[in-house]
Amino acid sequence: MREGDDDAPIRKCILSGERDVRPHLVRLALSPDGQILPDVRAKAPGRGAWIGVTRIELEAAIKKGKLKGALSRAFKTGEFTIDPELPAKIESALERNALDRLGLESRSGTVLIGSDRIEQNARQGKLKTLYHASDAAEDGNRKLDQAWRIGNDEEGSGLRGLALPVSRTILALALGRENVVHIGLTDRAAAKRVSEALDRWLHFIGSEPSSVSCETASQGASASQNIGASGSTGQRPAVDMTEEFE
Repeated sequence: MREGDDDAPIRKCILSGERDVRPHLVRLALSPDGQILPDVRAKAPGRGAWIGVTRIELEAAIKKGKLKGALSRAFKTGEFTIDPELPAKIESALERNALDRLGLESRSGTVLIGSDRIEQNARQGKLKTLYHASDAAEDGNRKLDQAWRIGNDEEGSGLRGLALPVSRTILALALGRENVVHIGLTDRAAAKRVSEALDRWLHFIGSEPSSVSCETASQGASASQNIGASGSTGQRPAVDMTEEFE
């Protein structure tokens, strides 16, 4: 579990049966008009069901009727409609949530941008997480990755920043800044919040991990995969407070 997740309620994925804390899963909500909608921030009223599978796995479950059966049991009704575009809607919602989180951290002053500033903090051992835009130059990535390893006395290791599946233009829009190619965070709590949001998104789209944390490997939305940049050990919670829905 990640730091601070010790008391988080545990839920069970209705498709895989795996148990994990709520922040690692995606909630599906039943709307008043009988639509199944993604509720990635778990704020919608009424009953919800939880999933921790990838988009490919979800699409297969929809095609085979497994999701409908699982939701019927969770909601105790078959009076609902599953939009064929549900996987795409979940992916879009998770991406938006992750980028919104980066934007919030930027406005609160916990985000570093600019290669020189990030490199300085990395060499001083202050950097907790490091991210690169998808179109960042390889030599720029290598320079900052190396600075991060030096600052954490991890030279020769596989420690490197996470290449995000979005361009510098998208990151700049999300952060309200110009030309955001690399992102660094030095605040541990902020790094955890960002990692958590990114992990769920990257797990769902099936992104391969491209970073190793200087402290621990990061866990994706499913307890069985490691995706992301920092903040978790990949261990399943020991406390049994399991619910399939709420």
